[in-house]
Amino acid sequence: MSTLNKVWSEIKKHKSFLIVTHHNPDADAACSALAMAMALKSLGKKTLVLNEDKLPDWLEFLPHSKNFHKKLPTTICDFDLAIVLDCGDFERTGGVAKCIAGKKMINIDHHISNDNFGDINLVFPKASSTCEILFDLFKEAKIKMNKDLAKLLYAGIMTDTGSFRYDNTSAKTHEIIAELMKFKISASDLYQRLYVGIPSKEIKGFIDVIHSAELLFNNKVYCVMLPLKVTNGLSKGFDLKEKIFGFLRSVEGIEVVVIFQELSSRQTRVNLRSQNYMDVAKLASQFNGGGHQRAAGARVDWGLVESKKKILAAVKRSL
Repeated sequence: MSTLNKVWSEIKKHKSFLIVTHHNPDADAACSALAMAMALKSLGKKTLVLNEDKLPDWLEFLPHSKNFHKKLPTTICDFDLAIVLDCGDFERTGGVAKCIAGKKMINIDHHISNDNFGDINLVFPKASSTCEILFDLFKEAKIKMNKDLAKLLYAGIMTDTGSFRYDNTSAKTHEIIAELMKFKISASDLYQRLYVGIPSKEIKGFIDVIHSAELLFNNKVYCVMLPLKVTNGLSKGFDLKEKIFGFLRSVEGIEVVVIFQELSSRQTRVNLRSQNYMDVAKLASQFNGGGHQRAAGARVDWGLVESKKKILAAVKRSL
């Protein structure tokens, strides 16, 4: 029996599901969670989509986004099966992990660093995104596709491939997109919503962040620090880190961009992007993080200054 069949065989046995993705969700994480909830509801199943963090403001336009919850209802433990999506390791579920303890779990993901933490693991590192895996899963189960479901899958695939520019974009990716486009999705509209421009009132703040970027290691690495006072001073209406990555990766000769975001005085989120040869997933794994060869991250229990010192030392060794 294929893993796809094993997943659906297990799903058929149960009535209620907790659907979880990683903290600080991106579009692929959010879209895969919402799409899974839609698919299960079409089968008459009871679902709850839960995350440690709220859905980012710029993703609230997604179909059925109101089904994405942050707070824990009192009946949280009253479910049969947990489905964890787009998480390279179980710890990335954050505080929601305690709700799943002792429950059977399906792990669906495409990160090369995934450690197969589920009772059933549907992990395909060659897939462009978790939404691409779900397309195959839904097709196997003969889930009836509709425009909302197609839009969620399209959005997840589109963003995790960098609008089909990254190396993870395959012939199969384009074949799936062609199938989804049959539902008359407006690629232009989705692009405008997913790649929200910087609001005019935020331009000065964004320019200040870019101006503060440090060029290091023979002009191959850009490092950006985001203290709480900076992130709190900017709106949540656009994806600040993706705008930074997009701008700095366009500089000629840059191999790596590292962003350090202060979460508290003793905790920092680190995001890394590489251009050509550095495996940032391997680098992030040194700090209990993970991701893809060209895009990865970690959450470390150090302040900004110490995080910068230790992570950049690892980056230098990798270069």
